[in-house]
Amino acid sequence: MIAPLIAIVGRPNVGKSTLYNRLVGGRPALVHNTPGLTRDRRYGDVDYFGHKMRVIDTGGLDPEAAKEVVGAGIHRQAHAAIEEAEAVIFVVDGRAGLMPLDRELADMLRKIDRPLFTADNKVDSPKRDDLAHDFYELGIGELYAISAAHGRGIDELLEAIVDDLEIPRSEFEDDPRKRFRDPDAPLRIALVGKPNAGKSSLLNRLVGSERALVHHAPGTTTDPVDTDIELGGRRYTLVDTAGIRRRARIDAETEKISVSLALSQLERADVAVLVVDAHLGASEQDARIAGAIEQSGRAVVIALNKADLLDGPGAREKAREKTTDELHFLPFAPVHLISAKRGDGVGELMDVVDGCAEQHQRRISTSELNKFFAEVCETHPPPIYKGSAVSIHYLVQGSVRPPTFLLWANRPQSVSVHYRRFVANQLRKRYGFKGTPLRIIVKSKVGKRKKGRKNMRRKMRKR
Repeated sequence: MIAPLIAIVGRPNVGKSTLYNRLVGGRPALVHNTPGLTRDRRYGDVDYFGHKMRVIDTGGLDPEAAKEVVGAGIHRQAHAAIEEAEAVIFVVDGRAGLMPLDRELADMLRKIDRPLFTADNKVDSPKRDDLAHDFYELGIGELYAISAAHGRGIDELLEAIVDDLEIPRSEFEDDPRKRFRDPDAPLRIALVGKPNAGKSSLLNRLVGSERALVHHAPGTTTDPVDTDIELGGRRYTLVDTAGIRRRARIDAETEKISVSLALSQLERADVAVLVVDAHLGASEQDARIAGAIEQSGRAVVIALNKADLLDGPGAREKAREKTTDELHFLPFAPVHLISAKRGDGVGELMDVVDGCAEQHQRRISTSELNKFFAEVCETHPPPIYKGSAVSIHYLVQGSVRPPTFLLWANRPQSVSVHYRRFVANQLRKRYGFKGTPLRIIVKSKVGKRKKGRKNMRRKMRKR
């Protein structure tokens, strides 16, 4: 079956390319606040738990800009994408609110005979769901509050598209190319952290030469630097990135782009090594970077560099404990002390990286998972919802990198975040998963009544 095509459209700077990157994976589309940066159509493949689809990234639609030569070309490309697509995602900016141009584009999209989904972007937390209220007056398609940058609400949007278009699920579990990374490909490791934490020094130590310039001035590294090496018979691609400072301290446009590129490397990496200055300890900015790593779903190792500067009895253990406390939301991440300058602990660091990469693509069989989950339910059954018991039919692993598990329940909305976290913790106790985040997604099977309503809406559209 040919994968259905979905066009992503909207006015400039609402986050269309960010959503495209989130759906496709990696960073195939450049994201910047300059209007008109996206000009041509970009096509990408999406595999949502075996449901295949393709998406098109388009330039911002603006009738005023269309009066110019470049703007007219952008409009032609966007309209061509709408014409060839089987469904359309209309992206709006929840933070900016409803704009006159949004209304104008809604009027245009209302005339097309295709399923339409409105994505209210930049709604970063449930506390900001009220930002979506203004957009209900547009009256087009279903409205979904999302954050393309952080991944919030993306599952609900994709599930709606899969249900409406009735996209079948392919048997991707039997295809090892989809389950695991290519074993012959080099392991890609992104070195991230604040300026002067020692990322370039660590790269040079692993390479054995001055591959990256090292200087005490922040901002020495700007572009991500890819370096291929072989250690112990295994190939690696090391990526040295620019130091990531707090946004308020970033002034130069080139540094903004460098930081953006550094964060984008997380999507392309297998493992992220967060380099922290052990002498200074983990800071608030280190915690922000760690949060970005967790959201990206990459395996992670925390390297406490400059451990040779730690003096006094118990200084190393205190540094480890402080880092664990500051980065408490990454309890699964191993903390390893090194000295990139002297080489202490660097060889062992790569052993830890290898172990985390293996856990990142680990798969547990469905039969084993359900045996495990039956034991969990005996001691901690699912919560009661409005006086009725919640039935979780079964647990299955949907994908790897990161390991993602699907809970199929009769009342998905009643399975709280706390219970999902409990299931994740139980999975770690039983199977390890050291160094990798876990994803727990609760899904519900579409019942006959729900399918009947969808079929009726589809017939109405055809009329």
